[in-house]
Amino acid sequence: MAEGGRQKAERPAPSAISIQPSAVWDALASVPDPEIPVVSITDMGMVRDVTVGDAGGVTVTFTPTFSGCPALHVIRDSIEQAVRDLGVTDVEVKSTLTPPWTTDWIGDDARERLRQYGIAPPAPTGEGQLIQLDVEPTRCPRCGSLNVRMTASFGPTLCKRMYVCDSCREPFEGFKSV
Repeated sequence: MAEGGRQKAERPAPSAISIQPSAVWDALASVPDPEIPVVSITDMGMVRDVTVGDAGGVTVTFTPTFSGCPALHVIRDSIEQAVRDLGVTDVEVKSTLTPPWTTDWIGDDARERLRQYGIAPPAPTGEGQLIQLDVEPTRCPRCGSLNVRMTASFGPTLCKRMYVCDSCREPFEGFKSV
């Protein structure tokens, strides 16, 4: 009882937003890769898990394409913002390096968008291989020729190489298969 014999009104508990994991996945599908804006972080296979807790909190676990990726903080912040934009206030973003990201996680439609953007998509690595030591055949994303030569083992990011097509004479980037 409160002062004056009246019953004290209790505040209702803050209601947790009811959200489905599929809605979170849909929101994350709109988060672009910060270095390649034509593909999303889900297209690239970086998002590994989405968990919605009983109280409505969301945990997103992702694997960066490289452990030393300079865009790691941008990816983390973008994931958090995409989930908060759904009305979720309790958001946790975790990164994991196990299992390590592989180019095999890139979706087929994303591979085509990479090609259209001018980046040669990676060849499949196959089961059980950790890294390709032999350079795989790379097609020019512009003309489709295999008449290409690598000009640099490292491109603008660690995950790419630089090439020149001797058929159409255009330079291009190509993903390394990992």
